[in-house]
Amino acid sequence: MAFFFQLPLLLLLAAAHGAAPVLGLTRSDFPPAFVFGAATSAYQYEGAVAEDGRSPSVWDTFTQAGKMSDKSTGDVTADGYHKYKDDVKLMVDTNLEAYRFSISWSRLIPNGRGAVNPKGLEYYNNLINELVQHGIQVHVMLSHLDFPQVLDDEYAGWLSPKIVEDFTAFADVCFREFGDRVSYWTTIDEPNVSALGSYDNALFAPGRCSNPFGITNCTVGNSTVEPYIAAHNMILAHASATRLYREKYQAAQKGGVGINVYSSWSYPMTNSDVDVEAAKRYLDFVFGWILEPLVSGDYPDVMKKNVGSRLPSFTKSQSQVVKGAVDFIGINHYYSMYVNDRPLDKGTRDYSADMSLYQRASKTIPGSSKVIFSTMLVRETTSLNYF
Repeated sequence: MAFFFQLPLLLLLAAAHGAAPVLGLTRSDFPPAFVFGAATSAYQYEGAVAEDGRSPSVWDTFTQAGKMSDKSTGDVTADGYHKYKDDVKLMVDTNLEAYRFSISWSRLIPNGRGAVNPKGLEYYNNLINELVQHGIQVHVMLSHLDFPQVLDDEYAGWLSPKIVEDFTAFADVCFREFGDRVSYWTTIDEPNVSALGSYDNALFAPGRCSNPFGITNCTVGNSTVEPYIAAHNMILAHASATRLYREKYQAAQKGGVGINVYSSWSYPMTNSDVDVEAAKRYLDFVFGWILEPLVSGDYPDVMKKNVGSRLPSFTKSQSQVVKGAVDFIGINHYYSMYVNDRPLDKGTRDYSADMSLYQRASKTIPGSSKVIFSTMLVRETTSLNYF
């Protein structure tokens, strides 16, 4: 089994050159199958948003409307669309062993479905070939928070079950065109956080929420139900794409399909029974929301209890498709939380209130019932020009 580990850049450079003075480790301290890599996302990396047939994504609409705190956009960013060869050279110079990038659905299939954009296909083929030529292991993320604006306009994106079919068709193109050189496929990046950021607090595109749960005064959305609907459709889309790969491509390509979840661990603030249960409940909401259906075919019992009818249900056939639909699980771990029990609110609730707990980053910082995004995640989503 291979392990993929993404280091912060400074540690990566030190480890790649045989010394990591901050950690006191060298490459020889890790087994041969332990792979050091780095990753980018299409919208934060590629730029060239209006070139060679690419259509707008929900992030173009979101950022160009001034929704980022620093008013940044992804129009140029690292300009990876034009500078990918220079970037691969940098990877080689730092002895990078693997690289994961995401594919812009808007660049590859501009209308969301149907015709493939030849220029988009050429770009990703060129990037993959450049990586393979230099012996860098290729990992591909199909969806990293972005999707074509046309699908949001047509049926509200992840809020509609229609996206399952369109996402599967998009995945089919990727498997068919790139699967001879790509063995590691991740379908969706952090669906737990994506659903919240996009449909609960409006931190992410397309920026839907309802008062008082958003970071801004929202004019469209429903924070109490939409995150659960979006995550449900993401799980179904992941399972559908995984099933397609297994039935159509896996035997010949010998790769695997996984999903990537946002992770923060929980510790009970005290040894009381209610705090211990709260810590378990936290894990059910953070991990179990996405992973439990892939293991057992259904959501955790505590989520079904606390969320009630706002949590979508899997049909029997859906449950059978979802259960076991994962070859590997990616974990993005940022930090851990101390957790206290909190009585379940009686009024209108969103995901944070449904968790029924207080959380804090240390034993001395007062607790909050709100979901706390890591400083790394906030940095990556509030400034798109940091490369």
